[in-house]
Amino acid sequence: MPRKTINILKASREQVLAAAKVVRHKGIGQVQFWLVALTIGIAAGGATSLFRIGINQLETLVYGADDMGLVSHAVFLPWYWILCVPIVGGLIVGIILHLFTPDGRARSVAQVIRGAALTGGRVEGKAGLASAFASMITLSMGGSAGREGPVVHLGAVLSSKVSRWLNADAITGRNLMGCAAAAAVSASFNAPIAGTLFALEVVLRHYAVQAFAPIVIASVAGSIVSRLVFGDFVEFALPEMSLQFYSELPAFLLLGLVCGLVAVTMMKSIFLAEDVGDKLQEKLKISAWLRPAIAGAGLGMIALAFPHIIGVGYETTWNALNGNITFWVAVSFVAAKVLAVAVTFAGRMGGGIFSPSLMVGALTGIAFGWVSLGIFPSLESYATLYALAGMAAVAAAVLGAPISTSLLVFEMTGDWQTGLAILVAVSTSSALASRLVHKSFFLTQLERQGVHLAAGPQAYLLATFSIKGLMRTIDGEADNLDAMIKKGLFVDMNATLEAAMPLFSKSDAGFIPVVDTDDLTLLGVLYEVDALRAFNQALIETAREEHS
Repeated sequence: MPRKTINILKASREQVLAAAKVVRHKGIGQVQFWLVALTIGIAAGGATSLFRIGINQLETLVYGADDMGLVSHAVFLPWYWILCVPIVGGLIVGIILHLFTPDGRARSVAQVIRGAALTGGRVEGKAGLASAFASMITLSMGGSAGREGPVVHLGAVLSSKVSRWLNADAITGRNLMGCAAAAAVSASFNAPIAGTLFALEVVLRHYAVQAFAPIVIASVAGSIVSRLVFGDFVEFALPEMSLQFYSELPAFLLLGLVCGLVAVTMMKSIFLAEDVGDKLQEKLKISAWLRPAIAGAGLGMIALAFPHIIGVGYETTWNALNGNITFWVAVSFVAAKVLAVAVTFAGRMGGGIFSPSLMVGALTGIAFGWVSLGIFPSLESYATLYALAGMAAVAAAVLGAPISTSLLVFEMTGDWQTGLAILVAVSTSSALASRLVHKSFFLTQLERQGVHLAAGPQAYLLATFSIKGLMRTIDGEADNLDAMIKKGLFVDMNATLEAAMPLFSKSDAGFIPVVDTDDLTLLGVLYEVDALRAFNQALIETAREEHS
């Protein structure tokens, strides 16, 4: 290489490093932020593509076919292979999660939402990478879940690294996390519009204008990377369909109600299975790392009769959307898939809920379509239109994301002409599900872990303030503080305002002692006025961010 070229490269490298140093110490401007968003979009899109390729390659190695041909191929495999592969996969997953996560749980979208709300757009690094690898094993070796949740969290791991490197503030960190989530969804489905709205609707849970542009940039970048790798594809190509506007809308309203019930059943089945799994593990003294393998055995037995439950399930979804599944087959497939997904989650095997919701919705819709067309033959729409609407309706109700899910279905199928029917079904299913379960699948997951995001910022912001950072030194009130400690009115130094605020109502003094709960050593005092000041300022900043 010529010396002149070498000198130019050295100078460019020094300029980049100098610019990076300035950015790290002084923060990033708007244009720089867009460039960072573009970089994250490319990185998240690349990670998503590699994740998808990894699943396809490993699935082909183990079963002899990837997801789009697995069901057709599985009928020719020996029964013992169908049974044993999920067990081996579960054992590998259990070991990975046991070694690299503190609680033996795979990370997914719920942790990304928590990171956006509570930790300034940061998620765990090592546990996140381990979860992605574990989910890849699960989806390739008989698990019944989706690939989208793991890649959203994987993208969040990348954005967290960037946020830490840039010393980004909480708002910037959240926006970068939104960029990563948008790019991951966009690359997974070749759906940049849906990716953008998913990040805003599900991850950030607001539509601030200042977050919109960088998230769009990242989402488009993720989609471009996916198209370079897999081509400009439509996930599910559909036949031409027609809608008899006035006569068929009541049918889609009814379909929405049915899909809402199916979505609620699916969510409650998963949480019930998780509770049963926890109780059995405690009662039988089962090691945590064996739990996924036991779930794998259950999945293997289900797959002997219903091989469509293996993996992501896009082949079955495609068959439903193209009218290749009869009524009774669809009904039995829905029941088997819901059971398999519940077993997968109960076994803590990793994976997401997005793809299973799409598959269950498509099967519910095609079953409803055959019934509807049988009762009212004058309705001229293809039964597959009901499958399309059902796919959107169930997924929207489960995810609590009607807008992004509707657009996702449009982009996945390339069909924008049936939007009215889909929106009618989505609206009724989401409304019914919200009345029956009150929270989306992800927010319910967090609620079960003690993280109360569904109640809004006025509830979860308290958990972001450490007592240690707000307490004052003891100043002439030792006697009163000792008396309060004897009455049980104290708070641990490592707790948050979430634990402290209820205690102020029990104390007329306007303060509570801060102690080390191991030996009740008095360390300081927390004043109510300090707590309220910090909390009010956080509410103001949150409102400013959401409306900027």
